[in-house]
Amino acid sequence: MFGVVPKVLWERQKPADAKNRIEMTTNCLLLRGEGVVALVDAGIGEKLDERGEATFEVPSGGERLPHRMAALGVAPEDVTHVLLTHLHFDHCGWSTWYDGGQWVPTFPNARYFLQRDELAHAFEPNERDSPSYDRRNFEPLVEAGVLELFDDQAEPLPGVRMVRAGGHSPGMCIVLVDGGAGGKAAFFADLVPTAAHLPTPWVMGYDLWPLITMEHKPRWVGEAAAGDWLCVFEHDPVTPLARLVPGDRPGRFRAEAVVPANV
Repeated sequence: MFGVVPKVLWERQKPADAKNRIEMTTNCLLLRGEGVVALVDAGIGEKLDERGEATFEVPSGGERLPHRMAALGVAPEDVTHVLLTHLHFDHCGWSTWYDGGQWVPTFPNARYFLQRDELAHAFEPNERDSPSYDRRNFEPLVEAGVLELFDDQAEPLPGVRMVRAGGHSPGMCIVLVDGGAGGKAAFFADLVPTAAHLPTPWVMGYDLWPLITMEHKPRWVGEAAAGDWLCVFEHDPVTPLARLVPGDRPGRFRAEAVVPANV
């Protein structure tokens, strides 16, 4: 998760277990408006085999994305838009589910938005990142004709933009939300997966092109800090929501957690 950053540095913020694993989550974002229910990313799903579950130590049982949505009064058929930042299995796992003997879109009335090159790469990944892609997560979307593909950016909804910020994968996007008087928000996806990844050089070993990540990150982190945006860290179990404030040196920022009830 921290690439070339020495463990003696990153472990201060994210303590590891005996196998060098850190605690992570797959935080998704639900946007609701008049006649609109939009889901940003779709978690890890339940497609991992026993080996995968052991590798990532995914807890058995417990609350899953459909349960959380149901607790908010949202059924799968209520979702109108699904915005997928990219197609790694931990970001699109609930895009499909097994129903009637086949894999089908989980959200039957939704259009799914995705960057075009990401889909092409997912069908023909390289040897390095092929384990990150599971065709069951996206092939049924193609077959059902529910995908909306775009190039560098798209506006699936008024005030909601998906902007390509590749580096991690060919077509990974961040999602920017303009709430007008309510302020702005940024869903950073894997550009800044946790609050610990705010420093520009703290990039993941998973990134195919880390230098491109380092080009995009300071731009968007800087804009979020200057605009006092609400920031969503998809993989952070401690600080999922935050505002950015100046850090310990010029050009550095740190996250001040926001309690969801106060958003």
